[in-house]
Amino acid sequence: MAWFALYLLSRLWAVAGTSNQSQSSCSVPSAQQSLVNNIQVLMESSVTSSAFPNPSILIAMNLAGAYNLEAQKLLTYKLMSSDTNDLTIGQLALTVLALTSSCRDPGDSLSLLQREMENWAPSSPSAEATSFYGPSLAILALCQKNPETTLPIAARFAKSLLVNPSPFNMDTGAIATLALTCMYNKIPVGSDESYRALFGQVLKHIVEDISIRIKDNGIIGDIYSTGLAMQALSVTPERPNKEWDCRKTMNTVLTEIKEGKFHNPMAIAQILPSLKGKTYLDVPHVVCGPDHEVQPTLPSLPSPGPTSASSITVIYTINNQLRGVDLLFNVTIDVTVKRGSVLLLVLEEAQRKSPMFKFETTMTSWGLVVSSINDIAENVNHKTYWQFLSGKTPLNEGIADYVPFNQEHITANFTQY
Repeated sequence: MAWFALYLLSRLWAVAGTSNQSQSSCSVPSAQQSLVNNIQVLMESSVTSSAFPNPSILIAMNLAGAYNLEAQKLLTYKLMSSDTNDLTIGQLALTVLALTSSCRDPGDSLSLLQREMENWAPSSPSAEATSFYGPSLAILALCQKNPETTLPIAARFAKSLLVNPSPFNMDTGAIATLALTCMYNKIPVGSDESYRALFGQVLKHIVEDISIRIKDNGIIGDIYSTGLAMQALSVTPERPNKEWDCRKTMNTVLTEIKEGKFHNPMAIAQILPSLKGKTYLDVPHVVCGPDHEVQPTLPSLPSPGPTSASSITVIYTINNQLRGVDLLFNVTIDVTVKRGSVLLLVLEEAQRKSPMFKFETTMTSWGLVVSSINDIAENVNHKTYWQFLSGKTPLNEGIADYVPFNQEHITANFTQY
């Protein structure tokens, strides 16, 4: 999915899983293990006392086996002490999963999540697919704690998925697959067999939808959605008609890592469990104890190579043509920055040259996103946002990560989703 689709999921904030694929046939070769170790170190280095407490990162650290035990402890305690009153269902579920993966009692968060899901219903029969992402996480978290009381909630959720005509985005489909697979595997003894039939029917539908997005090179959707999709396809009891070549997917992901595509901490958190042969269904089975007191040897990140001090010119356009928005404009400026600069520096230089290009950002679990340009702000109720494109192609990285090339035309387009 494109960058903004990932951002939308971050607004929701964001078992013992036995793979149907043989882990021995789909694992990271020892010669390339350093690639995985390096991105894990990079992800863990994002955990600081002032950083956004991201539960997805803690889950990934615990499933992979944390290198930085101080960062692991800091993030655990920050989540334990965080205020859960204003969290969405998805945020609350991630917090429960994260604390469970740290062998901590989620306490009131679990009972609050249970109540939220008992009262949950889709906003309409044709609700946006993204609206099922948070509830999917909730079913997954509740299933791992108490599948018996979760069973009727999960059945109602599954029926909502079955009748919803909206196509799933990749991450929502993957999490829903993990949630319903958990329920399928944990149906209490003596329960009506109709539950298994229902979960199996919905799983078949979702995994077929995921499988048709498998590309020839093994990527599922796009590189950033592939991690969760790998988890889903590795555990589902319902196999898609299109066979998934896990080894091909793994090889392509490792190539993308080598080429530097994974430097955003949240993107790393999405892919890391699959690279370690784990899924979110393994969360309740993380081993915590005295053995964690011995810190593993930290891999060392490679030293950055020399960079050129030459400059490049980026053509930058801001465009708002949405009817109903007061100020319409389409303005272009040429911006000169040092080669290797991220897009954020282009925006800052454009703002310095002209007040029309002033912008504001918001920090999310995916990093900085642009929330306003030229006083036109995103609006969740109106489903409007600032989409960044290279030419006509949406960017798959955020402004703090994407590195423009010389004479590239970057457009910030105010649009609706």
